[in-house]
Amino acid sequence: MRKCLLLVVTMLCAGSAIAQSYPSKAVRIVLPFAPGGGTDLLARLFAQRMQETYGQAFTVDNRAGAGGNIGAEIVAKAAPDGHTLMITSASITVNVSLYPKLNYSLQRDFIPVSQLAASPLALTVHPSVPARNVKELIALSKRTKGGLNFGSNGNGTTSHLSGLILAQMSGLQITHIPYKGAGAAITGLLTGQADMAFLSVFSATPHIKQGRLRGLAASTKRPAPSLPELPTLDSMYPGFETDNWFGLFVPRGTPQPIVDQLHADLVKALQHPSMKNFIEREGGYAIGNTPKEFEQAIARDIAKYAAAVKSSGAKPDQ
Repeated sequence: MRKCLLLVVTMLCAGSAIAQSYPSKAVRIVLPFAPGGGTDLLARLFAQRMQETYGQAFTVDNRAGAGGNIGAEIVAKAAPDGHTLMITSASITVNVSLYPKLNYSLQRDFIPVSQLAASPLALTVHPSVPARNVKELIALSKRTKGGLNFGSNGNGTTSHLSGLILAQMSGLQITHIPYKGAGAAITGLLTGQADMAFLSVFSATPHIKQGRLRGLAASTKRPAPSLPELPTLDSMYPGFETDNWFGLFVPRGTPQPIVDQLHADLVKALQHPSMKNFIEREGGYAIGNTPKEFEQAIARDIAKYAAAVKSSGAKPDQ
């Protein structure tokens, strides 16, 4: 009994020492996307908060390519000491089934620390489309030869799979147009080349407010903060839920005291006005869930998107 008590005390002291000495050098936050997007700005705000907290450098390292897989592989192979982190998006759960071979495993090689925020997608149509709600849109698609032109950010993106899942649940008829990124997808919808698309609420809101596009529904179970008037697709098709979340990961093997500390720091950072205001401006909402809750959310997304990828035969953009 005395030996067990001594072992517990020793482990607690060791954990405390690890937490107190962290970080002992500059921390790199790998972002597997190009600079300038919403994920990049969110990561830089988080890095700034951490730098102010610790007085130690936290730098964002953009490693774009292969749908986010290049940056993820770098972090998967990094030393598990808390000095290499990753902030990425929900697309990493799509990649599990979209790419036939990955040089890392999302569930084996990473510890999910927490989701920072999530942003709904808005089911949006060009004003020329004579549908004022989702039911009318589905009926119109069934009357249209070849279905409606459905634009997305690219094959296998959450914007693409959101359309496929809605089609499976509702009978929506679509012809997919995979654009090279969100900007091109928005342009395609604004010009009428595409009839409909799932757009991030941040991108869609100004166009909807100014009448250049028409919003029909939000993709999350809770209303979109910047478009509260839009009904949720879950209210029409129970179980429908897609979003674009942003989460913090560390390599598997990172000591638990560091994981716990990073989680506590992240939750605290989300309350800071700079991060809170940014997330609200992006049309999203802060999360700050526990590692276990984040792990469960990842498992649900992997299963959901795997089913959509399999049934549609979606392939990654080359």
